[in-house]
Amino acid sequence: MEKKNTAPTNTVTRDLSALAAPTGNIYESVMIIAKRANQIGAEIKQELSHKLEEFAGYADTLEETFENKEQIEISRYYERLPKPTLTAIKEFQDKEIVYRKAD
Repeated sequence: MEKKNTAPTNTVTRDLSALAAPTGNIYESVMIIAKRANQIGAEIKQELSHKLEEFAGYADTLEETFENKEQIEISRYYERLPKPTLTAIKEFQDKEIVYRKAD
């Protein structure tokens, strides 16, 4: 997730017909967006877990856990990221998602 994420961080009203236009069916569009959101969420979770692993072995006491500023900054950064669903919708609208039907 190193690329700059320009998705909105809050809820935006969407035009359903515009979301349905690429596939011809709103349900197909929603499923594509949902699958991509799950992928993004898993990537973010894996990335965050990897970064927080560095701090796992160092905390011997409860006080040291709460005083770790770097860990708090990393967690706050990930909390401020747009939700995976919003990122997936932005990618879908910008035609950055490749999908195909299994016929």
